[in-house]
Amino acid sequence: MSLRFFNDATAPVDSVTPLAAGNGFLMRYGYTVVQCGWQYDLPEGQGLLRLHAPEALNPDGSRISGRIRFTFQPNNPSPVHSLIDEAFRPVPLLPSDVNDPEAVLTVRDRDAAPPKTIPRDQWSFARLENDRLVPEKTMIYLKSGFIPGKVYQAVYTVTGSRVSGLGLLAVRDITSFVKYGTTEDGNPFAGQIERAYGFGISQTGRFIRLFLYLGLNVDERGRQVFDGLISHIGGGRRAEFNSRFAQISSLSKRTASYLFPFTDAEETDPASGRRKGLLSRQKARSGVPKIFFTNTSTEYYGSLGSLIHTDVEGTRDIEPSQDVRIYMFSGTQHGPGTIPLRYIGIGNAKTQHPANTVDYRPLLRTALVNLDRWVTQGERPPPSRYPRISDGTLVQPSRIATTFDAIPQVSYPKYLRALTPSDYAPGFEEGRAQATANAPPLETGIGFTNLVSAVDADGNELGGIRLPDITVPLATHTGWNMRHPEMGGAEQTVGLTGASIPFPINRATRETARDPRRSIQERYNSKKEYLTIVEEKAKQLVADRCLLPEDLETVLAHASQRYDLLMT
Repeated sequence: MSLRFFNDATAPVDSVTPLAAGNGFLMRYGYTVVQCGWQYDLPEGQGLLRLHAPEALNPDGSRISGRIRFTFQPNNPSPVHSLIDEAFRPVPLLPSDVNDPEAVLTVRDRDAAPPKTIPRDQWSFARLENDRLVPEKTMIYLKSGFIPGKVYQAVYTVTGSRVSGLGLLAVRDITSFVKYGTTEDGNPFAGQIERAYGFGISQTGRFIRLFLYLGLNVDERGRQVFDGLISHIGGGRRAEFNSRFAQISSLSKRTASYLFPFTDAEETDPASGRRKGLLSRQKARSGVPKIFFTNTSTEYYGSLGSLIHTDVEGTRDIEPSQDVRIYMFSGTQHGPGTIPLRYIGIGNAKTQHPANTVDYRPLLRTALVNLDRWVTQGERPPPSRYPRISDGTLVQPSRIATTFDAIPQVSYPKYLRALTPSDYAPGFEEGRAQATANAPPLETGIGFTNLVSAVDADGNELGGIRLPDITVPLATHTGWNMRHPEMGGAEQTVGLTGASIPFPINRATRETARDPRRSIQERYNSKKEYLTIVEEKAKQLVADRCLLPEDLETVLAHASQRYDLLMT
């Protein structure tokens, strides 16, 4: 992933084919890329880097049993659904007994809606074979059929738990080895590594947040491991990476991802009265690295991105620690945008609007260079740039709904993917207790506050680092998109996918559509004028140290491609 996000390299269709070097950015800057397997739940083979974690056992040597929750949202109608998370094809945690009378299946209209329990005689762990039910641990069957867009949650007992937290130690130890190991130790990089930087995106961005929360950035000899870390698109979440029956690859929102604290600086949890921060334990142990938390607009709509810099109630800003910078990439989606326009989101989900086209990777390259200079030269990076309550750029979602509702055939999300905190067993977040002591967990009733960036008259965001796509726009770019009616739940967002909603081409098409946004031809007299303004805005980003001079050409090329696309 580092080559894809920093080098613009094309990912192979399998994990055996070597990645292309792309634009060679990391190599030109002298970086050595080390990758380490840390997940126990990846399948065998396919060239994947996998952690071979041992199974945890009871003191008497017997296997551990406990209850887990498996959550899914179908995109198509079907009487059966897999209990294996298809997004990652992991080794599944399957029911110990397909006839378990204590197993529970619930359904919700959306993530945060109240659950309804489906009677046990209406569903079973089974598959359909020639219209006959056959018991099957990997499948779940519902007599009335699963409805697209609904959120289902199965709770059942499993047996066998891997020591998933070893993945955190594997990353710590391999980094310490390449940084400090000698030739006699067998270190092929002995004497060549000056600094160690960690980069994680999405799932591994949350991994970095948990790594810091547990204070693991010192090795067994007390030496600092990472000098700098970039946690990208992790939002305000951590994850089930250090607990019994951990569902590491689950994309579900109904997991132990949403646990206090969220900010790196200390704050008080209104539910428990506890006061701590994401870095409290690391600060106590020393070894705090320089840290960048970078997020897209999508994390503010689906992963509580605002909570990393506000209090839990969303009433005031909380400034990051002196060793931390927070950057939000305005008007972007979870992954870098591409052209042409496609009505397809993550996991081939159908969307109501074209997927976001903004490619933010030039901002990531700049972030890495700024982090490196901070660590090696003491050159402080640009101040954090994210939407704030104090200046009116961080607001309740309802404040900006009318802007989008005025755009033809566009509706602002009625329901965002936000949840209420869950009361897990004491010690769960440290991985000490049964992960399923409360399965499903009890909801405390104190909801998380989901704030998002304010927008201008075109619907483009005002907070964060704004690429020319946003400051010299051809479209409205968002971090959210809507589920297509064919998939059900049309009032819900498509996870991880944003939208690019083009402006009308000219005044006539604008007036016919009754679109309040000025047309492209009304904004720019020609493509040449448009690109001249883009270049001016890009040079300002260079002056602000948010963009590398070498990426000016890249940004102009992106702008040229998008102009040609949207004008045709």
